[in-house]
Amino acid sequence: MIRFGAEVVLAGLFESIGLKQVERMKNIKKYRFAYGLAQPATDEVQARRLVRPLDAFQRNLLLSFALALVISSSNTVAQTPESSPVVTNRESSLSSDKSSTTDPQDKVTDKRLDTRFGPGQQAISGSVPAGTEGAPTYKLLRYSEDWSYLKEPQKRTDYWDPLKYIPLFDREEYYLTIGGDIREWFETYHNGSYGLAPSNARGNNTYFLQRYMLYGDLHIEPNFRIFVQSISGFEDGRIGGPRPDIDRNQFDLHQAFFDWKWNLINDDSITWRIGRQEFEYGSGRLIDVREGPNLRLSFDAARFLAKIGDWSVDGWWGKPVLNNAQTFDDEPNPQISFWGIYGVRPTGYDSKINFDVYYLGYENRTATYDEGKGYELRHSFGTRIWARPEPIEYNLEYVYQFGSFDGGQISAWTAANAIRYKLEELPLEPTPGVRFDIASGDRNALTRNLQTFNPLFPAGAYFNLTGPFGPMNLIDLHPTLDLKLSEKLSLSADWNFFWRQSLEDGIYQLSGNLLASGQSSRARYIGSSPALTLIWNPTPHLTLLTSYVHIFPGPFLEQSTPGKPVDYITTWLTYKF
Repeated sequence: MIRFGAEVVLAGLFESIGLKQVERMKNIKKYRFAYGLAQPATDEVQARRLVRPLDAFQRNLLLSFALALVISSSNTVAQTPESSPVVTNRESSLSSDKSSTTDPQDKVTDKRLDTRFGPGQQAISGSVPAGTEGAPTYKLLRYSEDWSYLKEPQKRTDYWDPLKYIPLFDREEYYLTIGGDIREWFETYHNGSYGLAPSNARGNNTYFLQRYMLYGDLHIEPNFRIFVQSISGFEDGRIGGPRPDIDRNQFDLHQAFFDWKWNLINDDSITWRIGRQEFEYGSGRLIDVREGPNLRLSFDAARFLAKIGDWSVDGWWGKPVLNNAQTFDDEPNPQISFWGIYGVRPTGYDSKINFDVYYLGYENRTATYDEGKGYELRHSFGTRIWARPEPIEYNLEYVYQFGSFDGGQISAWTAANAIRYKLEELPLEPTPGVRFDIASGDRNALTRNLQTFNPLFPAGAYFNLTGPFGPMNLIDLHPTLDLKLSEKLSLSADWNFFWRQSLEDGIYQLSGNLLASGQSSRARYIGSSPALTLIWNPTPHLTLLTSYVHIFPGPFLEQSTPGKPVDYITTWLTYKF
């Protein structure tokens, strides 16, 4: 692994100085000879794939990323006691919704990051650089950011601020915001999918992923806006090639929508949002942007966002967008439709307890379960109770599903419980926690009725960064521990233990695809997966995340798959502006 990593670094260096393919391979061979390293044929092929020339578009993006790093390291905003009001203004403007919309998802975005547990969930917050005094705080949903306070020049303290508020037509209500993010991602598997995934002769699969997103947010008076965001994603070196929908997208519109806000009485309002857009609700168990994989998820949808009294309510109808590999070829999935209504309300003493209630409708014309394939129409009713009465945090969610599948009836459910306790007075401020989730499975594959729970569009790092299983026919016990090593460095650890809820059903991937049929084993215990994740935020714009995950296969995996233990290492470098 060290040898191969060094070869990749050398290949990148040779590419950056313009050496041709043959010359780069010769230099790599010289490096191997000098250090006495063997050269298996499979590594040779993989090295050739990794050092193939970058196209002009990728080269320019990488140069832009390098420039951003230079700017990040050379520009430090000095803060003085006199600047503290600026800090307050910046933080308050980004944590409250003063834009033309009021989403339930916007309302809970900041707190929601603290109600996710374990390294997989930390990966989501790790992709959003932490704010520091006088510096911007970026959100997972970029359209939730409000930079209108920068109309006052004295409040512009960050070197990207000139792009965050660009006045138009000499009117304060007309302005443009420009932003973006870059993510470089190294990933390596040993015995991926327990020996089922493609690999070289040693069981390894090592590759790089890149993602570039740029957005423009045009505000026309307080009640109208247009938001457009592009996406480019690339894969290099993966044995088996890019995975559909999540690895490669040369260039396309990830989001493109307009908002039209109607002001009602007593600060109430309704905003109509039409176009391609991201969804994120609750703790990401059922509706999420899928931040884990290389490409995120968006929907072609019509949506209303209402703020009425203490309630924030969304309603929508839409279709998930398929990320295709070429330019401007993304399209709504013709097989799947999604609609629903989601409400959020603070309650309890001092409004510190939050209450979510929702209905979700889902149609899939080509659904597949261990029981078989067919037309699926599913309705979900759920509720979520969550709060942070420090030092305790808790997040409880319960869902019941009914409907029809291939002529039979659906009756499924899930219960997800999470709690953690912050020991702030101790060194490293340890925060232990535990999650306990149950998702129902099918009770009899020979009947048409189906009891398998469908998580719909879950978070991309649901249990940990490997996404070992989807929350379908699953019991999960998940102790966690978070440590604050410094103001900019944190360490998270967890250990997942998995069982099948029903012995008549199989286990599924996070995408919902069947991983192993339940007909080949009567074992209940699936296995366990410890993980460590280190997150470093050296600047308000830059985040470095690295994680190691191991999966110990249990009797079910050993009997229904090759049953090999899995090792996974990843590093993310994210820059946001």
